[in-house]
Amino acid sequence: LESRAAIESLISAYANAFDRLDPDLLRTIWHADAVLDLPGFGEGAGPEGIVAMAHNSWRKMPHMHHWMANPLIRIEGDVATATVAADCLFHDIEKGPVQVSGLYHDCFERREGQWLFTKRRFELHFLTPLENWKPIAGSETFGGI
Repeated sequence: LESRAAIESLISAYANAFDRLDPDLLRTIWHADAVLDLPGFGEGAGPEGIVAMAHNSWRKMPHMHHWMANPLIRIEGDVATATVAADCLFHDIEKGPVQVSGLYHDCFERREGQWLFTKRRFELHFLTPLENWKPIAGSETFGGI
């Protein structure tokens, strides 16, 4: 149960780091040899490469909101895998508001007592432009849409 809770916290930290544009949080969830593969969005290797890729994504999509759901986690000793459904609302500076949905394929390892990502790959199910979508209330940080 402790391992499952640690892995679920990593999944949540990933979404929070991207949504809050928080490179410090993002940096803490990866092993040194980890890879993040977001086909069509970018790829990064190691915590610093992943943060550099995230900065590029944040320039293109400065507003993000991730929902992570249905984590199916399999733990075998110090190694774990998971699939996690994702539904994301982005404001793309070229396309405007878009909804992105898909599935994350994750690998984790516990090293020196700490669970971290070793690999995260996104499988895109669809990207849908949300024409004429405009929030009428909410956070001022989203006010530029």
